[in-house]
Amino acid sequence: MAQQTAVRTAPIQTVARTGRGEPGRFRGRVGQGIILVALLVGTTAMLAPFAWMVSTALKETGREFTFPPEFLPNPVVWRNYPEALTLMPFPLFLGNTLTIAITAMAGVLLTSSMVAFGFARLHFPGRSFLFGLLLSTMMLPGIVTLIPQFILFKTLGWYDTFLPLIVPYWFGGGAVNVFLIRQFFMTIPLELDEAARIDGASNLTIYWRIMLPLSGPVLATVGVLGFLYMWNDFLHPLIYITSMEKRTLALGIVGFKGLYSTMWNLMMAASSVMVIPVIILFFAAQRYFVRGVVLTGLAGR
Repeated sequence: MAQQTAVRTAPIQTVARTGRGEPGRFRGRVGQGIILVALLVGTTAMLAPFAWMVSTALKETGREFTFPPEFLPNPVVWRNYPEALTLMPFPLFLGNTLTIAITAMAGVLLTSSMVAFGFARLHFPGRSFLFGLLLSTMMLPGIVTLIPQFILFKTLGWYDTFLPLIVPYWFGGGAVNVFLIRQFFMTIPLELDEAARIDGASNLTIYWRIMLPLSGPVLATVGVLGFLYMWNDFLHPLIYITSMEKRTLALGIVGFKGLYSTMWNLMMAASSVMVIPVIILFFAAQRYFVRGVVLTGLAGR
């Protein structure tokens, strides 16, 4: 009798065992669905301003603020793009912006990596104190030092030149960049340095031939962030640049805004063109950018 009861209850127990995982899998799928919906909503919210910029760039003059808003322009005015790029000397402004951004970015990558190498791999008295002092400078708002910097550059005769927009980035590269690169350097084994010193390598050789080749992700991260900041910088060129032939794209786009009227469609057309190089740069360096952001937080020393 007991044997028959065991035989009868075996299928029930089997069904119970196989059914235990179904609620868990269902909840897992629901959780993944919620995460997917949240990501889609966030992506839509982030892309909405860019989509509205392109939509405004393709509208007729005077239809930018119609109510209800027209997300799809009717008619589509493609001539706004060539008109916007011809009303201002776009090639000249583009060349000025590239000159400033590339030169300043090179200074940031070189000097910030050198300072980070010193804090990460060299041992000297007061290293921790100096590194803490460097990080404390991030609490000082840039607007506080704006007037002293202007007086300094004006005294040096750098007013209305590219020098105030380039030279400061060749002296340390910024505390944030030093911190990011230093954290990445801390993840590289010290045995590489010791092996190189046994072979007679100097600190400069270790920095140039060992550390930099292994630091592609963090250098790409710093380079993309630095290029993005310098490409979109409006305040500093507005302060230091006065002549038309030295203006950047950020200053050139403001030229579409007049005292009594603003050509919003042409301004949005020029702005959308200005965004294209940044998008291309980000997607080209996306793999290194993400890896650099992740790895800079792994060091615990």
